[in-house]
Amino acid sequence: MADILIYGAGAIGSFLGYLLSQAPPEAGGKIENMALLGREGHIRAIKESGLLIDLAGERKLVHFRHCFENLDDLNGSDFYPQMVIICVKTYSLPALCRELAYSGLLQGRLKDAVFLLLMNGMGNREAFAPLHLPGSRLLEGITAIGVKLSGDGRIELKGKGKTMIEARLDERMQKFLGERLAEKGFEMEFPADFAAQQWNKLFINCVINPITALTRQENGIVLSLPLQETVQSIIGEAVGVAAEEGIAADERKVLDIVSSVAGKTAGNTSSMLQDVLKGRMTEIDSINGYIIAQAKKHDLKVPVNEALFALVKSASSGKNRA
Repeated sequence: MADILIYGAGAIGSFLGYLLSQAPPEAGGKIENMALLGREGHIRAIKESGLLIDLAGERKLVHFRHCFENLDDLNGSDFYPQMVIICVKTYSLPALCRELAYSGLLQGRLKDAVFLLLMNGMGNREAFAPLHLPGSRLLEGITAIGVKLSGDGRIELKGKGKTMIEARLDERMQKFLGERLAEKGFEMEFPADFAAQQWNKLFINCVINPITALTRQENGIVLSLPLQETVQSIIGEAVGVAAEEGIAADERKVLDIVSSVAGKTAGNTSSMLQDVLKGRMTEIDSINGYIIAQAKKHDLKVPVNEALFALVKSASSGKNRA
C-alpha cells in the first residue's frame, strides 16, 4: 500500500482520492492511504459528511481519515506521503511552489516524496522548476476522466477515459496505481511515448476548450458545420508547431480524434466553459497560449490560435487578462 497526498483536491483530485484508495478494513470505516488537501469549504464538507460521488446513477459516500485545508494541517498530522499528486490549475503552480518552499515540508516529511503533475495544459514541469526537485522525483501525467464539482463535498463522474503517467515511475508504484484504478473499472497506462500523448491531449483541449468557452455551449458544438474550417485551422496550426517540437502527428488523424472526443462528450461542459461561467481564471495560457509560445520560438504563424486566445482572455474574468 502507498500513502498518497492529493494536493488540489477539487473535482478530479477528489475523485482520484477515491480511485486510488484501498477499502477501509471495516464497513463504514475511513480511507487511510489517501489524503486530500484542498479548498476550505470542500474539505470541511468532506470532513463532516464524507465525499458523495455520483457514478452515473450509482452513488457512493466515502470517508477519508486525512483531510487538510492547508499545509500547516498536513505538517501537524501523522500522514507521511510517498507520493504527492498535484491537481491544481497551471496558473496556480507559482503560488503552490512558494507555499511548499516556505512550509519547509520539502526538507521534512516530503523530502523523499515523488511529485506527479496530473494537470491540463503544457509547461507544467517548467512552472514547477523553482523547487529544484531532481528529475527522478518529478513526473507528469494526463487524464481523460471527466468529473464535475457539483457542490462542496459532492462530485459527479461525467466521462470515463484513460489516465497516463510517464513510464519513469518505478514499477512498484506503477503496479499499485494501475491495480487501484483497474479494480474500480478505470484504465491507467505508462506509455513510452508520453510526450506524444501529451500533445494529443493538447490537440483536443486547444479546440474544445476555447470554442465551448466562447460559444457557451457543451462539447458537441465543436461538431457543428459552421465551425469545421475553424477546427481544421486550429489543428493544422497546432500540428505544425508539434512537428517543430519533435512530435510527428497526422493532421487528418488528429481531426478524427478531436471529433471522436467531442462526439463522445457532446453533452459535457468543458472545464474552461465552467471557469468562464463562474468568472474564474481559465487555463488558456497553458493550452492555446502554449501553442502560441512554441510557435514564436520557431517563427511560425498561428493566427487562429492567437484569435481564440485573445477572445477567451477578453471574455473571461478580469483576473485572466494580460
